[in-house]
Amino acid sequence: MARRKAGGKTRLRLLGAVLLLALIAGGYAWWHMQHWTPDRAIYPMQGVEIGADDEDVDWAALKAIGADFAYIDASASAFARDPAFSRNLGDANAAKMKVGAVHRYDPCQPAEKQAANFVTVVPRDDNLLPPAVELGMTADNCPVKVSDAAVESELTTFLNQVETHTGKPAILKLMPGFEDRYAMASRVDRNLWLVRDRLQPDYAGRPWTMWTANSALNTAIASKGLRWLVVQP
Repeated sequence: MARRKAGGKTRLRLLGAVLLLALIAGGYAWWHMQHWTPDRAIYPMQGVEIGADDEDVDWAALKAIGADFAYIDASASAFARDPAFSRNLGDANAAKMKVGAVHRYDPCQPAEKQAANFVTVVPRDDNLLPPAVELGMTADNCPVKVSDAAVESELTTFLNQVETHTGKPAILKLMPGFEDRYAMASRVDRNLWLVRDRLQPDYAGRPWTMWTANSALNTAIASKGLRWLVVQP
């Protein structure tokens, strides 16, 4: 009986050790993901995306941790605008960081109104990076039905108007759900910005130009985490 009890205690100790090792390994993997950025020897140009919900940005600190450029939320849909865009743009320029503007596209709203919203916020400036258009929202829940053909046609109209204003071809920030729904990467010939934590994204069926490699990079300068970007060399 005593031998059986001793064996049971040994098994419990082993099980406890295995569980402890699993917790340590899981904790390290989580920590590593929170702090991971791609190797600069492979991707020498890296940057950050600043969203409308981010707090005040310390641009000097961003540059110090290795951000070479930034994409900043400027406008969304037909009327929404980031009130911090102008300040962020000025502060980023003062820190001598390259900057681009992001518009969050809404397939439920007319292209002309969305383009007018963007050009009202974003100045015509040759020093700006190519404009980025985030394609994440589908038209499936629009109050008025929008056909797939209309989504593509309106997006093309929007791109033409924005590119006329900026003088540069736009880059499409193509989210997985939108691409699954519309296969837009094969329909619209623009450079792609794809999103997938740590693993290189391949859902567009063709090479990407920019990649959100870590959507929640943990640093001392951003409590919510940074969206860390790399450019294809």
